[in-house]
This record gives sequence, C-alpha cells and structure tokens, in this order.
Amino acid sequence: MPKGYKILYPSDHADSFNEKDAFALDVLVGLSSTPKSISSKYFYDKRGSELFRQICLLPEYYLTERELEIIERHRQGIAAYASESPFNLVELGAGFSQKSILLLDHFAKAGLAFQYVPIDISESAMAELVKSLEKLIPRLEVNGLVTDYFNGLKWLNHRYRRKNLVLFLGSSIGNFTHKRACFFLRNLWNCLNHDDAVLIGFDMKKDIDLLLRAYNDSQGVTREFNLNLLHRINRELGGKFDAGKFRYFGTYNVFSGAMESYLVSQERQMVFIEAIGRSFLFEPWEPLHTEYSYKYLASDIEQLAEETGFEVHQHIYDSKSYFVDSIWRVQKPGNTELLARELRMTAKVG
Repeated sequence: MPKGYKILYPSDHADSFNEKDAFALDVLVGLSSTPKSISSKYFYDKRGSELFRQICLLPEYYLTERELEIIERHRQGIAAYASESPFNLVELGAGFSQKSILLLDHFAKAGLAFQYVPIDISESAMAELVKSLEKLIPRLEVNGLVTDYFNGLKWLNHRYRRKNLVLFLGSSIGNFTHKRACFFLRNLWNCLNHDDAVLIGFDMKKDIDLLLRAYNDSQGVTREFNLNLLHRINRELGGKFDAGKFRYFGTYNVFSGAMESYLVSQERQMVFIEAIGRSFLFEPWEPLHTEYSYKYLASDIEQLAEETGFEVHQHIYDSKSYFVDSIWRVQKPGNTELLARELRMTAKVG
C-alpha cells in the first residue's frame, strides 16, 4: 500500500516558518516572564525523544503500560467506532509507539477500509514514522500531513468526505491547563464533522505517592529529560547554560490536580543565549517551569467534553483504573440547539 506524507505549508509561507526562530522566540518570552517557563513541547528533540522512550519503560512510570493494556484488551471495541467504510484514522502527532502499532495492525488485519493519517509539525518525525511503518505493516495505507493539527484536519475534511476517528493517545491533553485544553478541544471540534469520533487518553487522579514516584524515578531519567531542555538551548540557540547548576524538582499540586516539573537554579547566575542576543538572570533557588501533567476524575472529563461540544460515549479503563481512554462523539446540533447551548455556556461564565 502507498506510504508517504504531504507538506501543507504553502511556498510563500516556507521562508517565514522557521523552527529555530520559533524556538528562540518562545525561549525569549518564557525567560522574560515571571515566573520563568518554557513549553514542554521543546523536550522532544532527538535526544529528548530517546529519553522519553526510556521513561516509558521505567517501572515507576505506569502510564504507558496502563494505556497499552487498554489498547490490547479493547482494540476490537475501538474499531467498532469506525465501522463506516472507508474512514480516516487520524493520529495527532507522529510519535512512533507500540500502542499505535497495535491499533493499526488490528485494523489492517480486520480488513477495515481506512487510511492512516498522522499529523505532525516535524517533517523528520514524520519521515521516520513512515519509514518504520513500511517495514512493520506493509499493507497499511499511510498519508501523513506535515503541518499543525487543525490545518491538517481542515485539509483532510476538504479532500475526503469520510468519517474520522481521531487518536490523541498518551496523556498529552494533561499538558494543557483547563483553559488551554478547552481552547484546543473547541478547535478540534470545529475541524471535525458531526458524529466523528475522538479517542483521548487521560491520566486519572490517584495516590499522590504513586504520582511522585512516576515523575521522580529512581534512575534519574526524568531529571535528565528535563535537563536536556537546557542542553537543547545550548546546542540549537548557542545558550550558555551550565546544567550542573540546576536541580530537577517534580511535585504534585493538590489544588490544581497537576504534577508540576521545574528546573531550579542553585545559585545566582547570568545565562547568555547567542540566538537571542541577551543574558537572563536566575536568582538562587529560582524555578524554571517546564511542564504540567494534569490528572483527572471522570467528572472532570465529562465536564470538559460538555464544555467543548462533544458527547462522551465510553470510558475505557485499565484494570487498575489508573488511566482511561475516553471515546467522544462530535455533536453539531441544529441552529436552535446550538444557540441554546451557547446561551447556557454564557450563563455559566457570567
């Protein structure tokens, strides 16, 4: 079956779209803010992706194992949400994972008529994924899109009049604050058709000690994963960070329900970054925020779906109820119902 990918950025956008410039701008904004922060999306250069794969294999990091169990036990039931043929199996992100492979292999062996459409901003990640799938599942039709998620979905719906089953595996939604999660999901809803299905992974609230162990592993891989962000700034932006002067700190915020990750400066220091052309002051014990990992109750998930135009059809838990893959349907009611919903939402905000 054909395998490849398409770059959707128009030619007049190519020069302006520069990943290094975007990285430098985000670092400038983040290090100029109070408190300092850098988005966790910058964890995933080549070294960071390798470290994350190591994290997923750690005994303390239960998330991957728990979701893998869900996929292994319920892949046939998940396939039922895409019974209409042909359909698009869309994955947000081109991360190569055993969970995706299990689903893709099952769908292909079941003889379902579908195309797999991974969407990712990184061409290198997409090329690596397509190459790997050529060897692992040669019968699979792969048509990747190198662009942002929403641009890719809009293009896909304009090109193919098919049902969509969208995968957002892992606990990526947990990296968003509630406000950002709502913004993301409303955009997702807007890009899809009525009755399309979305499968989203959520890490559930649980014993705090279990959470702390998962994000403070005994081998120190999570620490290296966070410190690699400083090394990446040094490599790509000419930064002068001394990673030995920073300490990783992962803690659980009982009020927000999130694991929070920080790199803490252990002394007063100035750090120059060549690509930005300026230095940044870190005071002793000043934190640099690197990641949120929000945890959920079932009621939180249902509220999030309702606020963003989706209807929860099924929560699929692992055997320990540590993790859930929640399957939602896109609801696009008629104008009267939509107006009523908007009025209700306005009333809640007021």
